[in-house]
Amino acid sequence: MATIIHQTDKRSGITYAYESVSYWDKEKKQSRAKRTLIGRVDQETGEIIPTDGRGKKSKDLEGPLKPGPVLTKHTARTFYGATYLLDAIGEKLGITDDLKKCFPKDYRQMLSIAYYLILEDSNPLYRFEKWGSLHKHPYGKDITSQCSSELFASITEEAKNDFFRLQGKRRAEKEYWAYDITSVSSYSESLRQVQYGLNKENDRLPQINLAMVFGEVSNLPFCYRKLAGNIPDSKTIKNLLADFNILGYPKVKLVMDRGFYSEKNINALYKDHLKFLMSAKMSSSLIKSALDPIYNDFRSFENYSEKYELYYRSVQSDWHYSQDRPNKGDTVEDKRRIYIHYYFNIDKAAEDEKRFDKNLIALRRELESGKKVPEHESQYKKYFDTKTTPKRGTKAMIKEDVVRAAKRYYGYFALITNETMDAITALEIYRNKDLVEKAFGNLKERLNMRRTLVSSEQSLDGKLFVEFIALIYLSYIKKQMQDTNLFKEYTIQGVLDKLDVIECFEESHQKLRLGEMLEEQIALYNNIGIDPPASL
Repeated sequence: MATIIHQTDKRSGITYAYESVSYWDKEKKQSRAKRTLIGRVDQETGEIIPTDGRGKKSKDLEGPLKPGPVLTKHTARTFYGATYLLDAIGEKLGITDDLKKCFPKDYRQMLSIAYYLILEDSNPLYRFEKWGSLHKHPYGKDITSQCSSELFASITEEAKNDFFRLQGKRRAEKEYWAYDITSVSSYSESLRQVQYGLNKENDRLPQINLAMVFGEVSNLPFCYRKLAGNIPDSKTIKNLLADFNILGYPKVKLVMDRGFYSEKNINALYKDHLKFLMSAKMSSSLIKSALDPIYNDFRSFENYSEKYELYYRSVQSDWHYSQDRPNKGDTVEDKRRIYIHYYFNIDKAAEDEKRFDKNLIALRRELESGKKVPEHESQYKKYFDTKTTPKRGTKAMIKEDVVRAAKRYYGYFALITNETMDAITALEIYRNKDLVEKAFGNLKERLNMRRTLVSSEQSLDGKLFVEFIALIYLSYIKKQMQDTNLFKEYTIQGVLDKLDVIECFEESHQKLRLGEMLEEQIALYNNIGIDPPASL
C-alpha cells in the first residue's frame, strides 16, 4: 500500500514529498520500502508541487498516475521590479556569491531581510510577513521575529571576516579608503559595549560606536567594526591596521578626519608603510611652524581656487618619527617626509571671528556683572585683565595680543599626507570622505538603526551585519544615481517605488512571466547600470 512521506532537506530547508510503497524482499527476508519523489511541499499551503529536484518532470510521473494524492498547481503573482534590481546588483557586486560561500545555509534569509530593510524604509522587522507575501524575494517564505533573531545569533565573527575578505578583493586596489566612526544610541542596559561616550548627535543615551571603511572610487563599504561607546576615535587605528593584516590587505591608503590626528597614530601608519591623507589640527606646533614662513603671502591671486573659493599652498616638511622597540629596549628616532596642504577660506574666517567676538562679549559681561561661570574661569584669565574699585566695580580689559594670536589661524585648515599630490587633489580626495558620513545617515535612517533595541550581543552583531549588507546595495544605488544625475528628479525611495510596482507571474512548469514595464522604468534600470528584467 502506498503512503505519502514528507522529508526536509537540512541544507536547503525545502520539504519534499515521497510516495513510499512497501514490499517483501525475498533475498533479505524482510519488509522493505521503495520511495519515489513526487514533489516539493509548499510551506504555506501544504500543497505538493511536482518536481524531481531539478525542475524537470519526473520520469516516475510519466504515463497514468496511480491512485494517490491529487497534485495541485502553484501559481503566484508578486511584485518583482525592485527585488529584481537588488538581485542584479547582488550578482554584479558579488554579494550573493560571497554570502553563499560564507553562509551556505542562511544566505537567502539574509538577502531577503536586507531587501526588506532597503525597500520598506525604516519599517520594523516584525512587518516582514506582509511584505514577503507580496514580493518575490530570495528566501520566498515568511521570516518570523523568532527566526530572524535565531539567524542574527548564528552569524559568526569568522564568517563575517570571510565575507569582508571576499568583498575586499573586488575593490579597486589603488583607491583611498575612507575611515570614520559614528555613534549608535541604545536603550539596552545588558550590552557590555553600550557605554556613555562622546555622542556625535548629542543624544543623552549610552551608545556603541561603529567604525567603517569605504572605497572612495567605488563608494562601497568594505568592512566595519563594533566598538565600545566610550572609545575615542584616535584609539582605534592600531586595531584597524591589525584587521587589515588579518584580512590580507597590508598595503592600503587611508583618508581620515582630525579626530584620528595624533603622534602615535601617524607613527603607526609610517611603521606599516601605509599611505594616508589626514586632516590636521591647526593647534599642532608642526602645522603652525610650517605655515608661519608663508603666512604673509598666503592670500595671493595665483593661489586662489575659483572652484572651491579658497586659497591654497603646499609645504614639504619632516615628521619626527619614533618607534618603541620593547624587545630591544630602545626607541628608534628618524625623520620622515610629510606634505602639508594649507587652505584659507575667507567666509569661514569671518564666521570664526564673529563667533569668537560674541563669546568674548559674553565673558566680559559675566566678569563685570559678578555672575561668573566656574567653567569659564580659564578663559577669563586667558583673555582679560580685571580691575575692581569700590566706586566703579569690576572692569574687564581685553588682552589684545592674546586675542590677536587666537585669531591668527582663523579660516585656515590643513591636510597632511605622505604621498606626493597637489593641494587641490588632496582636497578632493578628502572631501569624498563625506560619503562615509552620508552612509552612516543611510544606516541610521533608512535601515532603522537610529537607536538599537536588541538585548543580546549576538543578536546585535548579527543584525548589524545584515544591515551592513543592505548598506552595500544602497551605496551602489546612490553612486549610480549621482553619476547619472538621477537625484535631480528622484530620491532613492522614489526610484525603488517606481520599480516596485512591476509584477511577475509564476505557475508550475511555466516560465516566469513579467508584467508590463514603462519606458521610464526601463530607463531607471539602465541608469543604475542594470539590464531591465525579461520573462524567463
